[in-house]
Amino acid sequence: MAIPDFQSVMRPVLQTVSDGHPRSLADVREAVKEAFELSEEERKERLPSGNQTVINNRVGWARTYLNKAGLLTIPERGMVQITERGQDALCNGPDRISVAWLKQFPEFHDFHTQKPKPVTDAFKQVDDTIEEATPDEQLASAYQSLKENLADEVLDSIRKASPSFFEKLVVDLMISMGYGGSRKEAGQATQTTNDDGIDGIIKEDKLGLDTIYLQAKRWANTVHRPEIDKFIGALTRQRARKGVFLTTSDFSAGAREAAAGLDMKVVLIDGRELAQLMIENNLGVNVKDVYEVKQVDIDYFIEE
Repeated sequence: MAIPDFQSVMRPVLQTVSDGHPRSLADVREAVKEAFELSEEERKERLPSGNQTVINNRVGWARTYLNKAGLLTIPERGMVQITERGQDALCNGPDRISVAWLKQFPEFHDFHTQKPKPVTDAFKQVDDTIEEATPDEQLASAYQSLKENLADEVLDSIRKASPSFFEKLVVDLMISMGYGGSRKEAGQATQTTNDDGIDGIIKEDKLGLDTIYLQAKRWANTVHRPEIDKFIGALTRQRARKGVFLTTSDFSAGAREAAAGLDMKVVLIDGRELAQLMIENNLGVNVKDVYEVKQVDIDYFIEE
């Protein structure tokens, strides 16, 4: 069974505490997992941030929304307890409690509408599914959308650049990833003629214990096996053990097969991977805004 969205979790959360006794959030989470018969893999699936599992996040937000609507109370830290309104919801409410249904309660309506309206296309996309996702998931989705849009812009800029600039770019990328140290000492772009199929050379580390050879193709068409075979031949003539082939397009299945199972190590990086690596290593991009997402420091509130 697929992991339920956090609205589908609301009624099971209420049912878990329907006896009226306080229950720990950990017990509620486990009961919900059992109710939906989640597999071990589904139980372990994490948010993009990696900080929490998806199901725990959704149960947590279901508890928050139910609490804001007055269906649950939190008698003490880490505990939940159903209210009279919650009991009435189980008896007379819908089979699936939704955000729209909770808006009938004034305190929840005020809580849920206290947020700015989305202003960018990325946030508009998130807003279309806002009822199905938790705030953490909305934030992660918006961030991912912005990151993908940025990757498209970066890749488009690379494709418009000259071949010589692209060769320089791939050396800069390797250096920004920690290979070799400074650009002057660590890497170089080879001459456009008589390069034997090699576009860049970079030291693997600051001491120069090994060398990595680079091939850069600013192409729109898919890179096929013959190009990879040529690169492998060039590496062999250089008696090289490591090579990186980068392109602004993508690789065919045959090209990827050619790079696998060799005595030498050949890494293939396609256009999307190239753009993502540039973003991750702050090459060709800069920081526009920084948002800090904070949470309660539980330890601070423990009285000794």
